[in-house]
Amino acid sequence: IRDRSKYPEFQAKYAQHLLQIEQTPRPLDVMEFIRDNSPFLKKDNNQWMKSVMSIVRNTSIYFEPQIRTKIINEGWASYWHDTLFRKDERIKGHEIEYARINAYVTSVSRAGLNPYAIGLRLVQHVEDLANQGKLTYQFEKIMDSEIRQNYDLKTNKGQQAIFSLRRNFSDFMLIKSFTSQDFVDEHNLFVLGQKFDQQRQVTQYYVKSRKAADYEKMLVDSLYHPPYITIDLEATNDETIRLTHHFEGKELIREFIGNTMLGIEFLWGGSVELDTTEMVSKNNGNPTYRKVRYLMQDKQLHKTNL
Repeated sequence: IRDRSKYPEFQAKYAQHLLQIEQTPRPLDVMEFIRDNSPFLKKDNNQWMKSVMSIVRNTSIYFEPQIRTKIINEGWASYWHDTLFRKDERIKGHEIEYARINAYVTSVSRAGLNPYAIGLRLVQHVEDLANQGKLTYQFEKIMDSEIRQNYDLKTNKGQQAIFSLRRNFSDFMLIKSFTSQDFVDEHNLFVLGQKFDQQRQVTQYYVKSRKAADYEKMLVDSLYHPPYITIDLEATNDETIRLTHHFEGKELIREFIGNTMLGIEFLWGGSVELDTTEMVSKNNGNPTYRKVRYLMQDKQLHKTNL
């Protein structure tokens, strides 16, 4: 989104980086690797399973990017629905009906997450920042709150910025980049807490935090984040397949690990190892993690610390 045309040395290094990515062989995903390399599936009687795996894999490939961009997709749709509808002369006389229907969809939910509402406001927020020239390193260096609030270069680059946003960002990138304290304060956003009232036998909700960092964490925690798992080729052979989970701040769902590895054991025809990271404890809000290895062998699941 930021204008880097002033830094040709950066552009040259970035172009070199993109070329390196294009020339690097694409790593195989887990299902693709098992389908193409499993000793069990290479047997004549099991060839039909490869077709089933391809169907499941193709479906996953189709839906994964949509899952990763749900908030920005809904925000983008809501933005253009509102922008185009209000410019249409045929709305005259129906403004109230439109406003009521639109509010049902895009109003901020105080309990839970409305992707239409958050997505729309983040897109509008980015547009406003770009129009005011605030998507620059020079603006980020300004510490004075009054100067920041009144800063406006009137660049009129808002729509250019949101088209770039739509083309290049996922929900995770959008939230991490633009859920600022200014954004949280502007829309009166907060994190809810809850406690059980023993006397009244009801659950009470209260404002737990109005900090941008806490609201950002709540949004990130609500995202469906497909885990990044690769094959450890050096430790994989016909008897064992080893998977490596690249930890990105979210643990694997432990209750699914056993059955998933059991299915992989069947498809590989041998034992399955999985290296991952799990939270051990949490002190004063700071989690402690450690690496562990799961082993599925003969339908039995074992876990050891690394």
